[in-house]
Amino acid sequence: MSNRNNMFFYYHKDDEIEEKLAPLIELAKENNFNIVEDDESANVIVSVGGDGMFLQAVRQTGFRQDALYAGLTREGESSLYCDFNLDSFDELLHSVLHDEMEVRKFPVIKTTVNDGRTFYCLNELTIRSTIVKTIVLDVYIDDQHFETFRGDGMVVSTPTGSTGYNKSNKGAIVDPLIPCYQISEISSMNNNNFRTLGSSFILSKGRTLKLVEIEDGNDHPIVSFDNEAYPIRKIDKVEISMDDTVVKTVKLKNNSYWNRVQRMFL
Repeated sequence: MSNRNNMFFYYHKDDEIEEKLAPLIELAKENNFNIVEDDESANVIVSVGGDGMFLQAVRQTGFRQDALYAGLTREGESSLYCDFNLDSFDELLHSVLHDEMEVRKFPVIKTTVNDGRTFYCLNELTIRSTIVKTIVLDVYIDDQHFETFRGDGMVVSTPTGSTGYNKSNKGAIVDPLIPCYQISEISSMNNNNFRTLGSSFILSKGRTLKLVEIEDGNDHPIVSFDNEAYPIRKIDKVEISMDDTVVKTVKLKNNSYWNRVQRMFL
């Protein structure tokens, strides 16, 4: 346990959360955990507040490869990333203390905008029109032109992200044990003048995807990474790939990804 006894809580501070967390923090201290204020010195990073907060915690702490992530939901919340809730925090402590936990490794996508800064996404990347006009994108797979897309935008999702915006655009739900990413269209134009694939498609980890924005009167699309928009005025191209980066999360036994999908949607 000595190599993972520093715990950091990530949450939006308010009186309600502070009140509920106080006894949990004391419980963690009683079980020989050190509660740290700096996420860089933590071995276990715990988000409080559901999937959105979990995504923020992973992003804001830099997709740590040397730390375990765990998520706590509030009462009555459903979640795909969080196995625990505020009332079952003791189960999380017991799992970590006694090596009874199972660790999931969720694949992420690596994205670069305009040959600049690199970002990782645990859920999805989207590129969308910001005005009432279609966006035009040249789509390249492994540097070979695949299609020219016209529509409201595109979603590139990880396997775990496939249950989100991707699913609402009729994409498939993908098992996170498969290292791949999925591309889905948002309201594409298909007629005698313009043609796209018209369905989502899945690329393996070894392939690269490039989306090049074509200036066609819609020169200021918006790109988002998970639940954060990219603050740049001019976006020319976005390159997407996968490397060996993963997000390691603490998992309850007998609570598979598909168990959670079932609870969320069926």
